[in-house]
Amino acid sequence: MSVRPYRDINRRKSRRIMVGQVPVGGDAPIAVQSMTNTPTVDAAATIAQVKALEAAGADIVRVSCPDEESTAALAKIVRAAQVPIVADIHFHYRRAIEAAQAGAACLRINPGNIGSAARVREVVQAAKDHGC
Repeated sequence: MSVRPYRDINRRKSRRIMVGQVPVGGDAPIAVQSMTNTPTVDAAATIAQVKALEAAGADIVRVSCPDEESTAALAKIVRAAQVPIVADIHFHYRRAIEAAQAGAACLRINPGNIGSAARVREVVQAAKDHGC
């Protein structure tokens, strides 16, 4: 406890993982994360937003991947970014596989949208194969 206990932050114990080169969880410093709000299929606009977030100090940027065209644009976005790009998957497990193939540093998925255990295994295998 410090002289100003209201400033003390008690973090719950968690496992440390790496999102690209950024440590998250465990005793890692808190990482600043934000998300783009451009249509991901518009790679130029999304890259511009990623660059603005990098300049503002973001450590990690999330990008939505709602359709096949978005995951196709993701590869270009990942190559242009200096920070790890997290693919935000909402609707279909195939988008997660495509995002892993496109170079996403991490996948953020609503597991209820993946479906069967076989599909979960496919997503996990794609993530392992592509290092995310």
